[in-house]
Formats: sequence, structure tokens, C-alpha cells
Amino acid sequence: MVLENPGLPGQSRATQSLFAGLQIILPGEVAPAHRHTASALRFIIEGKDAFTAVAGERTMMEPGDFVITPSWTWHDHGNEGNGPMVWLDGLDMHVINMLAASFREDMGGKAHKLERPEGAAPAEFGNNLMPVDVTHRSQTSPIFNYPYRKSRESLDTLARMRDPDPWQAHKMKFINPVNGGWAMPTISTWMQLMPKGFKSAPYRSTDSAVFTVVEGHGRSTIGGETFNWGPHDIFVAPSWMAHTHEASDDAVLFIYSDRVIQEKLDIWRESKDQA
Repeated sequence: MVLENPGLPGQSRATQSLFAGLQIILPGEVAPAHRHTASALRFIIEGKDAFTAVAGERTMMEPGDFVITPSWTWHDHGNEGNGPMVWLDGLDMHVINMLAASFREDMGGKAHKLERPEGAAPAEFGNNLMPVDVTHRSQTSPIFNYPYRKSRESLDTLARMRDPDPWQAHKMKFINPVNGGWAMPTISTWMQLMPKGFKSAPYRSTDSAVFTVVEGHGRSTIGGETFNWGPHDIFVAPSWMAHTHEASDDAVLFIYSDRVIQEKLDIWRESKDQA
């Protein structure tokens, strides 16, 4: 199900540059192996006992997990559980289409052959260590599942160590452990924790951002219009549109935007106003 910006009708766009959609896989279903030049992220909304396999390695997915499908990499998905699995798809497809670089290929057959044991990627790159004989050439992180339990633990620890930032509260970005940069070369991703009662100061930036509520309730005022939100809600802050957030209880949001592309082009800008 495509989440289409009503200001961009018929274009399958959440923002000018980003795609957002919801995908469901029912018990026993498999999304056959394929690859495409667009990079994709999966943010798990609900369900259990479903998996994604990337480049011959499989990972089980749980709500709140951030999963990456790198550009031109074989991948498939399946559901081995008893209930549906739902996730948010985020893609850079509109940027790829603008560059006329969009290609897609089906492998044939339902699943890519598993060539690495489950857990290989986090074992090799997820503990501030990496094998001395490995060269990772891709600009995408070699870790393709960032589990929510670890993200939540990091946010909680950060909140105990620091006072909330006036604009971002407690916000952490997902990184590529090989070089410390963004986890994806075309999409920036974060987790944000806003404690109960937090009210952000007005903020705007040139990147457009998609927000997904993981936990908690609150409201956001974007371009002068206020939206109430709760778990599983999805909303957008368009480019250079001032917005504020207010948390009714402890709230966690997953965010993705095109900031990393703008940074590479040296056009990213932000403005922080006082409350």
C-alpha cells in the first residue's frame, strides 16, 4: 500500500525524493528473490516469525527492527509464523528514477540460496570489531538488521547520561560500522526518544523526513498544522518546513530522510529557532 503525499498526486511519493509504503506478508507467503538498483529499508511495524534474506544471509525480524536491502543485492522475504507481518518500506527510487538508473531483475525460484549462517553479519561487524582480512567495498553498512532491542537500550542509556537536546531530545543515527558514516548511502536513518512532557523548539532543515511512531503518544505541529499521533502512525515533515514535537508520554520515533544525499552535494542546511 503506497503512502502517497496528497500534494504529489499520482506519483507514489511520500516526499519529492522518498517512497513510503506498507507491506504485509501472510503466514506461509514468500516474496520471491529479486534485486533492484534502488536501496530499500524495512522498518518492522508488527508481527513475528518472518524473515528477510540479503545476499545469502537470513535474519529474523521483530517490531522496531531497521532492516536494509542494499542496492542491486539479491533478497527475499518470508513468513514462517501464524500471523501477518507488516513493515514500512522506504526507498530512494525517485532519486534513482531521476538519474535514469533504475533496473530490476528476478532471480527465478522463491528463495536465494543461503550461503552464510544467520548472525554472520553482526558477528563480523556488530561488536566494534571486524575481521582483518575483510574488505567491505559497498557504501552500505554490512549489518543489514539493526535490532530494536539494542536501539532502545542505547536511547535509554543516552537519556540517563544527558539532558534532552532542545530540538531533538535524544536522537541517534544509524551508522555504518566500517567507516562511521550513515548506514545507507542515499537514506539517512535515526531513532529518537522524547521523554514524557518534552516540547521541542521549532526546527527545520532542507531534507524531507518520514516519521514512524514506535512507542508513545504526542503531537507534532508542521507548517502550522497540528497532528496527534500514536504507535504505528506515519507522518512527514517536508523540506524547510518548521515543525515541533510534543510527547504526552515517553515516545520513540524512527525517522528517515534524504539528508545524506544533500550532505554529499553540500546543500544540506538546518535552522534552529528558540522556543
